[in-house]
Amino acid sequence: MTGSFARALCAALFAALVTAPALARRHDPEKLPEIRVRDLHYGDALFYYYQHDDFEALTRLSAYEHWNRMPHHEEDAQLLMGGLYLALGMHNEAGRRFEALLKDPVPTGVRNVAWFYLAEVWYARGYLDKAAGALARVNGRMSDELEAQKELLLGNVLIHQGKLEEAIQLLSTWRGTYNWSAYARFNLGVALARSNRLADADTFLTGVGTMPAGSEELRALKDRANLALGFAYLQGNEPAKALPVLERVRLNGPYSNKALLGTGWAEAALGDYQGALGPWLELRKRNVLDAAVQESYLAVPYAFGRLNANAQSAEYYESAVESFQAENGRLDAAIGRIEQGDMLKRVLTSGRGGSETFGWFWQLKNLPDAPESRYLYAVLAGNDFQEGLKNYRDLVHMGDLLERGGYDMEAYGNMIDTREHAYAQRLPKVDALLASGAVTQLEQRSVELAGRLQTIEARHDVAALGTDTERDQWARIQRIEAALAGAPATEENAQLRERLALVKGVLFFHLNDAYSARLWEEHRSLKDLNLALHEAQSRWIRVEQARRNVPTNTGEFAARIAALKTRIEQLQTRLAATEDAQRGYLERVAVNELEDQKSRLATYQVQARFALGEMYDRAANAGATPAKAPAAEQKGAAEEPPAAAPGPEPAAPESAAPATPQTAPPQTAPPQTAPPQPGPTEPPR
Repeated sequence: MTGSFARALCAALFAALVTAPALARRHDPEKLPEIRVRDLHYGDALFYYYQHDDFEALTRLSAYEHWNRMPHHEEDAQLLMGGLYLALGMHNEAGRRFEALLKDPVPTGVRNVAWFYLAEVWYARGYLDKAAGALARVNGRMSDELEAQKELLLGNVLIHQGKLEEAIQLLSTWRGTYNWSAYARFNLGVALARSNRLADADTFLTGVGTMPAGSEELRALKDRANLALGFAYLQGNEPAKALPVLERVRLNGPYSNKALLGTGWAEAALGDYQGALGPWLELRKRNVLDAAVQESYLAVPYAFGRLNANAQSAEYYESAVESFQAENGRLDAAIGRIEQGDMLKRVLTSGRGGSETFGWFWQLKNLPDAPESRYLYAVLAGNDFQEGLKNYRDLVHMGDLLERGGYDMEAYGNMIDTREHAYAQRLPKVDALLASGAVTQLEQRSVELAGRLQTIEARHDVAALGTDTERDQWARIQRIEAALAGAPATEENAQLRERLALVKGVLFFHLNDAYSARLWEEHRSLKDLNLALHEAQSRWIRVEQARRNVPTNTGEFAARIAALKTRIEQLQTRLAATEDAQRGYLERVAVNELEDQKSRLATYQVQARFALGEMYDRAANAGATPAKAPAAEQKGAAEEPPAAAPGPEPAAPESAAPATPQTAPPQTAPPQTAPPQPGPTEPPR
């Protein structure tokens, strides 16, 4: 199972959020109409969504919704948040939002796709009633591919709910693509087998079990179909039909152990105990953790006993007792390590890949390198443990986020303290500046300058706009002119007056020539001065406002930070309690699995001891010890038991096998494993 369900849902709802020609999707009933992004904050959230950072996108959408920053995309944001909640595993919240929002004018096809993918999520998490309810909300037909998947999913739900006749009726009329047909036929065969209609089930399960398979996925499905049919025939006391079916299961596949065990019991039911020894002795070489292998430890000496090879039978019973005893000690040690509380840390560490994906579709891919791991293949692969592990992993992730939020609150508090300290340092200077009236003085100076320029312009005072040198020269000319005005009318004074008039004329010419340009420059400078003065006035007002508001704002920020810090601490307390409870649940699941293994081993050990004691009792009553019989040279009889239990191999999935029948006499036959009844399946997304 991957995250394609939720991502496909989000894609179906929001792939059309960028501008494109509307005609391109006018006739696609499973797409939303094209829209334009009109709010910057909504586009910001979409950026993180398209980067596959779902948690960040959801966080930003929630914050922007709280501050009302997306007024043009309220429903779009709600739909996107529903898809993101679904992707993150919060299916109840997603369902609530979809139920409220997936109405008119949302296209019917879009609503159907949303409810279908929500049903997929609920089915994957084991909420069968909710999955059925979501599928019931699909109104009309979807595309052929989705319609086929929907009917197959509904069939699976009905089988798990025990509504076999409804499932058979639905799957009998199912039509879909080739990739899905094998799963539909398998599920139909399962439903028929559970309804005790083996003849009808044979047709479908045999078809799946003999189909050409080009992938490991389909080869595993073939083995599963053959195993389910073979055990169904064994349960129906038809070993002759079960034998060829079970022999079709691969010897190196995930279902080979149970197939070997079933093959042996089929041979034994037909009276061929020598033939039964072949698969059982092969099975006995495999991982003793598997229930089928454990049963073979008792089945082999049972077969030798039926062949009157009492010495070999006793030898294998003794070997079984020793192996069970040793394995029981290792199970005790594994339980002790789990109860110490380190198992989940190692599990999450081993399951951490290159992407820290957060959400319901995360799955454990690698087992931790720990001694107890060899005992937990089945439980770690089970749906209950996987779902609980997802929840625990999300709790740990949320704890990290809250811890990071606590650090942020401390940083914000330091920022407030720094701001208050800087305010206290700058306050005297600010107060002195505000009390100085500098801006008022500058305003008065500006008025004075404007008046002077207006007077100069009215009088056409060309000398007033001259340079310092020119104004000095003009002043000297005026002083000389005033002195000559009172001098006697002599020839020398007349020449001086002529020369002074010439100099004055030349200087006036230069001043008058530059007057217009200089006047324009002065007006422009005065305008720039007024603009600068206006900016100074604006800043002055802001400084005054800041002087009044900064203490209030700082106090408000400090109060908000304190409130958030308290809220984070409360959430951390609740989260820690929930995390402890979830960890305890997962550890109990693991310990219960190991306790079940211990109980099964104890039962097998008791039966092995009982059978061994019964053999020795019969031998003692006959006045002789067990001796090797001629049957010891039969097929498989000369093989020695393994010196030690073989190393662990991946546990075979058991969801496709019905209960094993009791085919041996009750006095000497070992207890039979009881795999669950065959269940429906679907291809991984």
